[in-house]
Amino acid sequence: MLGSTGTVNVTDGKITGLANHFYSDTIGWIVAAIVIAIYAGGTLLAWRRRVTAGLADQQLAGPIIRIVLAAAAAIAAIAVVNNDRGLPLAVLILLAFVGGMEYVATRTRFGRHVFAVGGNAEAARRAGIRINAMRITVFGIAGTMAAIGGILAASRLLAVNQNSGGSDLLLLAIAGPVIAGTSLFGGRGSVWTALLGALVIGSISNGMDLLALESSVKFMVTGGVLLAAVIIDALARRQRQAAGRV
Repeated sequence: MLGSTGTVNVTDGKITGLANHFYSDTIGWIVAAIVIAIYAGGTLLAWRRRVTAGLADQQLAGPIIRIVLAAAAAIAAIAVVNNDRGLPLAVLILLAFVGGMEYVATRTRFGRHVFAVGGNAEAARRAGIRINAMRITVFGIAGTMAAIGGILAASRLLAVNQNSGGSDLLLLAIAGPVIAGTSLFGGRGSVWTALLGALVIGSISNGMDLLALESSVKFMVTGGVLLAAVIIDALARRQRQAAGRV
């Protein structure tokens, strides 16, 4: 499949456009307005439902502050990308997947079952959850997301070879969510915090690249960050077990 050169060049415009297409400034501001409106509407609707159910304070200060902060972040982000080449299509794809998976994880029965199985498989089984089916489904979703990531990586590099997806990519993919609070033991985590962790670990990796550090040093630094996150997670889990919360 790789031919005599060991490389397949990607020339399909639809594929290459996924990571190399940028929208105009006007489209960027329109997208920002839509995102702010959706976030504000969802936040106010959730607040209203909680107030109706007697589960939240009736003061609007909290939701308004969150909406203002989200709007400021969206406006700042669009201002930055418009100052460069415009809003990338890849960012919209990323946000669509993150938002969709966050909804599935927090608003659907399937998402609750995933957290239940990850937190305590035996308790989930006794509650009537099909453990094996849930695990197979989650692994299938993970494989699908990896395939989508591979397509976007090929679009960005305009080629694939036997080294594609190698090096420290897998280590970074694991380290990002873990340092943001996703537990390797299961049952804890968030899609949005996983994205934040990916940004942090990506910033660390880019910083080491700018410093021209050797690959061995980058592996040790990334591994050290991941090890520290896992140790903290393990200690926190032990404390929760001692307190009877797991």
